[in-house]
Amino acid sequence: MTPQDEDAFVMSKKSINKKIKLPLNRIINGNCIDIMMSFPDNSIDVIFADPPYNLQLKNELSRPDSSKVNGVIEDWDRFKSFKEYDQFTKEWMAEAQRILKPEGTIWVIGSYHNIFRVGNIMQNLGYWILNDIIWHKSNPMPNFKGTRFTNAHETIIWASKNHNSKYNFNYHAMKSLNEGTQMRSDWHLPICSGNERLKDMDGNKIHSTQKPEALLYRVLLSSSKKDDIVLDPFFGTGTTGAVAKKLGRNFIGIEREVSYINAAKKRIREIISTGDEFLSTTVSKKAQKRVPFGSLVENGLIKPGSVLRGPKNLKSRKFMATVRADGSLLMNGDSGSIHQMSAKIQGKESSNGWTFWHVERKGKYELIDNLRSEFLNVDKIKNN
Repeated sequence: MTPQDEDAFVMSKKSINKKIKLPLNRIINGNCIDIMMSFPDNSIDVIFADPPYNLQLKNELSRPDSSKVNGVIEDWDRFKSFKEYDQFTKEWMAEAQRILKPEGTIWVIGSYHNIFRVGNIMQNLGYWILNDIIWHKSNPMPNFKGTRFTNAHETIIWASKNHNSKYNFNYHAMKSLNEGTQMRSDWHLPICSGNERLKDMDGNKIHSTQKPEALLYRVLLSSSKKDDIVLDPFFGTGTTGAVAKKLGRNFIGIEREVSYINAAKKRIREIISTGDEFLSTTVSKKAQKRVPFGSLVENGLIKPGSVLRGPKNLKSRKFMATVRADGSLLMNGDSGSIHQMSAKIQGKESSNGWTFWHVERKGKYELIDNLRSEFLNVDKIKNN
């Protein structure tokens, strides 16, 4: 389902006491623990949580010129003690674990004020930590007093429901996003600023800790699939919902502050959904349907007697083999599969014949792997 309806879903106390149908693409006004208690077991694909950091700020922050710094001073970030904060964290994380699907994952972001406590609680509850991502802020807020290092990063814990979870990770999509290089666990991204930062009529930030969409883009692209259900129990001004809509995921937001909900609704409503044809991502060859080379032969994409050539020199007879009716290759009186013969010709123990052999089509030599993709597309159309 493509996210369409972003109207706030207000839940009554009575409905909290029973399991409800998931309110897809809605923002629920209320306490996240109470709301999650009404969700069915094993119903959410991905959770992104940006909980209160418990910064323990006691005084207003000022710049050297005496101007005020708009820090986190809201009541939702205030807890009486570490014990109270830990209890709050245990309760919402226990509910999150219950409603997470067996193959689902959770992302929790925090600073040095809370992330170590969060990580300890996650492990005690049985979550299995997969990575800790370091969000390196390329434009951090300076330390105005000059009493500490500039705090230039936050930590994101990525975890599966338990040790045995077969979680989803779109490795090849992330590699493609990173220009063909394996993506690392340190992400260099700017903090939310400029036109992306939501402000009120007076030009003030609506939310003090609004996260950049680029950060959520990586989170959702790496761990979710199209039409998956993404929950954000601390929805704020809706960055998770905005990115989910852009990527064709369903979202559920939980937020207690009405002012944040109103800003999030407007923000998400203005997003124009991307066409489905552009939402596909790069997948591993292992994840694709297995196609024997013989299927290309029996379906006429490559005819018996066709000559295949290796990539080193398409004109050289040294790298030539002839296709037989059963899909095997004949070369210098010897025969074998496309993989066996490509390994033999290169003097290797093994080789991927799909990415070695070429066949002539319309006067040009084309990689046989392209014909496999063509066959899969035709087969998909037939089955539909």
